Amino acid sequence: MTAYWLAMVDVHDEDAYKGYAQRAPAAVEAYGGRVLARGGERVALEGAAPPGRVVIIEFDSVEQAEACFNSPEYQAARAHRIDAADARFMIVDGLE
Repeated sequence: MTAYWLAMVDVHDEDAYKGYAQRAPAAVEAYGGRVLARGGERVALEGAAPPGRVVIIEFDSVEQAEACFNSPEYQAARAHRIDAADARFMIVDGLE
């Protein structure tokens, strides 16, 4: 069953964040992730929109999504994001 990374990322140091942006896509791709949305316009329909950007990445399974997040490749990229942005990540099951 498909699964999705949902991430809300509020970047406060664009220069430092570049290290993450350069490394994370290769890690996601290596684990079969497909970026469906990254940044772009957001329209709040009810309640306040979260600050920053929203990212949605599709994986073939929850296990694959977790493996990507916990992988050495992604964790190396993540190290560049930690001090450059505030982020919330979660995995959500897709529908069968």
